[in-house]
Amino acid sequence: MATFGGINSNSSLPSPQGLSCHLWDGDVLCLPGSIVSAPGPVLVPTRLQTELVLRCYQETDCDLCVRVAIHLAVHGHWEEPKGEEKFGGAADPELEESRNAFLQAQVVLSFQAYPTARCVLLEVQVPAALVQPGQSVGSVVFDCFEAALGAEVRIWSYTQPRYQKELNLTQHLPDCKGLEVRDSIQSCWALPWLNVSADGDDVHLVLDVSEDQRFGLSLYWNQVQGPTKPWWHRNLTGPQTITLNHTDLFPCLCIQVWPLEPDSVRTSICPFREDPRAHRNLWRAARLQLLPPRGWRLDAPCSLPAEATLCWQAPGGGPCQSLVPPLPPANVTVNKALELPLLNVHPNLCVQVSSWEKLQLQECLWVDSLGPLKDDMLLVETRDPHNNRSLCALEPSGCTPLLSRASTRAARLGEQLLQDLQSGQCLQLWDDDLRALWACPMDKYVHQRWALVWLACLLFVAVLFLLFLFRKDQVKGWLRLLKEDIRAGPATRGRAALLLYSAEDSGFERLVSALASALCQLPLRVAVDLWSRRELSAQGPLAWFHAQRRQTLQEGGVVVLLFSPGAVVLCREWLQDGASTPAPQGPHDAFAASLSCVLPDFLQGRAPGRYVGAYFDGLLHSDAVPALFRSVPVFSLPSQLPGFLGTLQEPGDPRPGLLRERARLVSQALQPALDQLLKAPGDPGDPEDGTRDGT
Repeated sequence: MATFGGINSNSSLPSPQGLSCHLWDGDVLCLPGSIVSAPGPVLVPTRLQTELVLRCYQETDCDLCVRVAIHLAVHGHWEEPKGEEKFGGAADPELEESRNAFLQAQVVLSFQAYPTARCVLLEVQVPAALVQPGQSVGSVVFDCFEAALGAEVRIWSYTQPRYQKELNLTQHLPDCKGLEVRDSIQSCWALPWLNVSADGDDVHLVLDVSEDQRFGLSLYWNQVQGPTKPWWHRNLTGPQTITLNHTDLFPCLCIQVWPLEPDSVRTSICPFREDPRAHRNLWRAARLQLLPPRGWRLDAPCSLPAEATLCWQAPGGGPCQSLVPPLPPANVTVNKALELPLLNVHPNLCVQVSSWEKLQLQECLWVDSLGPLKDDMLLVETRDPHNNRSLCALEPSGCTPLLSRASTRAARLGEQLLQDLQSGQCLQLWDDDLRALWACPMDKYVHQRWALVWLACLLFVAVLFLLFLFRKDQVKGWLRLLKEDIRAGPATRGRAALLLYSAEDSGFERLVSALASALCQLPLRVAVDLWSRRELSAQGPLAWFHAQRRQTLQEGGVVVLLFSPGAVVLCREWLQDGASTPAPQGPHDAFAASLSCVLPDFLQGRAPGRYVGAYFDGLLHSDAVPALFRSVPVFSLPSQLPGFLGTLQEPGDPRPGLLRERARLVSQALQPALDQLLKAPGDPGDPEDGTRDGT
């Protein structure tokens, strides 16, 4: 409990070990330097302790002050005598002299409280003969650091040179409202009183001061991992109400206010530490980067209560599987490049950032430098203290022991994988005394598996050739159709397309299913959650969408956003950030889950060429599509099908006649489902609901 009392003029406390202290005049530079080895026993700080006191010039003229006590101990050992001295020989005079001298240390005490920072230097010493290694020798007290009311202060202590990690302590000081002795602090009498109130999406900062009083107001980000960052500053007069948008709120956003008078005391508050909107804004602003060759970085305005882990992403989708070693479990250091504990890197390695056991961010950006995901098998090696080792292969079902009887690919190829490991064909990713990770290529086993398939293909080609000889005229017709497809280009026949929509009712799902089936006939490689319900249930909508989106974009495909009245409502709720984050509309609704990944692409200008928008005639008006999504082409279906199909193709358009024919076929498939949805009672396009045509 912080107490208040008079100020002691001494710079040290009495110590039974003869500890003494001298304070250098003036402040010094705060330069901790690197840790060095101690040449012998040295004094080091072991604990910091603070006490709030008042420095009073008169009974009603006092300032708040922080008194700091530094507890010290002996670190290191004396050098043991060697040779004859150890067995009773003559003692080394230099060793005896050092033990009869003083242990001395220069202790730096650093104090930071926005917007000021100080560093002082204390010289301490104690007779070496009175202490033993590891023994506490007492404490010295610095009297004292003046601080602003309501400020957050950070205190560090270390020696010069530095023999161990510096001590640190953070403390929130009370403001005038929280001080029982505020009548003794004159600056509290005229201090502007600040209240924070909410009004819908806005936050009001109300300053209750007299009309002629001038004061300063500053908004800043109070970062634990690094210096504070000023954001907004004004000198104002009289009562004021400052309005902040909810998107400006962060947990570390603090407010400082003070009268514009000489030596006035500043009071600071950080009212948004527990605000759910501030925490949502923080995660939306956070960016995770992987830095080749073995680095990673998390950028965010504030420190994050999060943990980072390594994971293995197999090709073909599925969740990223956590790996040992985990990254340091302490809070993630933001805005700083960190090293991954790896011997070698691999395109399947990813970093996940979680908060309260919930996955927030995941990045697998090695593709930029190492190529696409590989079909490699990850082997986990475990060793016991007797150097006996066991191996298992990481698969979606778990870690399968090699040479087991399980019906998995790793078990069937267990002997071959073990031979590959022993012959040096596997890449070691990580190693310590008890565990190791190995990535073994599987390409050659895939080739063996497909040998019979290739043989069957050759036989099939031979049969086709014989058929060509016997039915020459009919085969010419087939070749003519094949020629049309070849002219249209291979991208149109094989480009990947991921359809995203909001599952509003069964009628709208039938309409989406009709569109997906028609697009497959062009053909396009279409992915839609209607056809992946089992994977959605196993992985969850967010993981399923993340895997499908990454695979689609890596293969040069396109993501199609199908807008409906419900989808528009979800988008607007995300953009306006209402009282609560929109929840998925159903257990398989990938649209709501995907907004957290889709919106950053549009906000950062990465959407063109990767996304296409569409809506259905009679269900929605073009003006209803949020403006943010109009940075990519948006088409009305089926009226604008030729343009829509042309956009889905990669460069190399087919002949206009062929494109119109394909649009006609897709329109024929769509129209019955669309008519049925528009005629159904209580449908999303009912005029009574006010959603048809966006009115």
